[in-house]
Amino acid sequence: MQSNQLPKFHGVAPALVTPMLANRSIDWNGLKNLINHVSQGGVDYLVVQGTTGESATTTADEKKKIVATIQESNSRNLPIVYGLGGNNTESLINQIKSTDFEGIDAILSVCPYYNKPSARGVIAHYQAIADACPVPVIMYNIPGRTGINMSAETVLTLAEHKNIIGIKEASCIIEQCMEIAFHKPKDFLLISGDDVQAVPIISIGGVGVMSVIANAFPAQFTAMIHEALAGNFATAAKALKGFLTIDPFLYEEGNPVGVKKILALQNIMQDQVRMPLASASEGLGEKLAQIIKQENLKN
Repeated sequence: MQSNQLPKFHGVAPALVTPMLANRSIDWNGLKNLINHVSQGGVDYLVVQGTTGESATTTADEKKKIVATIQESNSRNLPIVYGLGGNNTESLINQIKSTDFEGIDAILSVCPYYNKPSARGVIAHYQAIADACPVPVIMYNIPGRTGINMSAETVLTLAEHKNIIGIKEASCIIEQCMEIAFHKPKDFLLISGDDVQAVPIISIGGVGVMSVIANAFPAQFTAMIHEALAGNFATAAKALKGFLTIDPFLYEEGNPVGVKKILALQNIMQDQVRMPLASASEGLGEKLAQIIKQENLKN
């Protein structure tokens, strides 16, 4: 299945890392290399300045230049989803009002973190964001980072909003994903937020994945997801083994520490991250290199 045959926001979107130099400034040439790498790998769209892009430690000016650089380097004219979330609703609405959305196809907005709002609070937050946003909103449920899990009931309530088009589901609770898949509006997008759960989620009605590992192995990972979307689950499951083996080590020292190390091993960019993250240890680098060879993972 070719990516140009897939509907918008179906298939694979790498949650793009932000390449950095040794002094922790942004490596603009590395960013261009990365866009070329994932584009040639056949990914279907791009997620910019999500968690994997170290959005918590990039400045407003850097974010603007990151988006502009990606748009300039986007030779395949892939759709762009921009990470725009927070735990201060009014501040986020003001940020939306001041954002230039030209060339941005949707936003990815994380469930409010740290405050631990009730379901009613989460619903009110997303409805306010969706009302204010000039492009479609994709919600993001990742309880391991936010401290709260958006229930299927909450998601399905929000799915009725005309400007909320989908959810990136990273709860890793397959039963919850099933509840959403079985009861959601027809056009509402269930997108896996976990690489190794993507194939099972597609089997119950998911449309693809926003991926960390697709930064490093875009062709191999995208081929697997496209097989699953075509209903070839035996083929996809066979390909999944290697990704399942390497997946825990991507996050052992924090995200995007592991995947940046792999990209450095591939000579695409350096493995530098911004504090409070620390670059991959020598031991982690050796383990990643060993698994890549053992599982025949190819960039």
